[in-house]
Amino acid sequence: MTRTTAREIAIQLGFAAAATGEEPSALLDRFFEPEHYATLAEEDALFAETPDEAQTAYIRRLVTLIDEHRDEIDNEIRTYAKGWRPERMSRTALAVLRCALCEILYMDDIPDAAAINEAVELSKGYDEPDTVAFVNGVLGGFMRGRAEK
Repeated sequence: MTRTTAREIAIQLGFAAAATGEEPSALLDRFFEPEHYATLAEEDALFAETPDEAQTAYIRRLVTLIDEHRDEIDNEIRTYAKGWRPERMSRTALAVLRCALCEILYMDDIPDAAAINEAVELSKGYDEPDTVAFVNGVLGGFMRGRAEK
């Protein structure tokens, strides 16, 4: 499994946690149960390969950090999404933005450029070109703002 695939799984889990309000630890535990994961593989090729221990740790870490820092991350999104509140954005775009900003802000082992590139590429699979451009613009604005500080 590639890091891109693991990241996409984390985005889907972050989306699910935000949508259901379920505690990430419970969601993650249930998600990685072998029987449950096998049923997912039957429905979506994304889940064809079971993550190894390192990939599972990365997914868990990312989903947990997003949940722990959601308010801070959403404040950054508000700052750089001119005229848009997170509540008005597509849920997938918001999940992608949260993932990328979490990697940039709280995961030193992920290069900023990789987090941004992956976010833009993954959003292409979920959203319209205008939304992809929006995701890219928010992340670009964030990086410019960060460089100015």
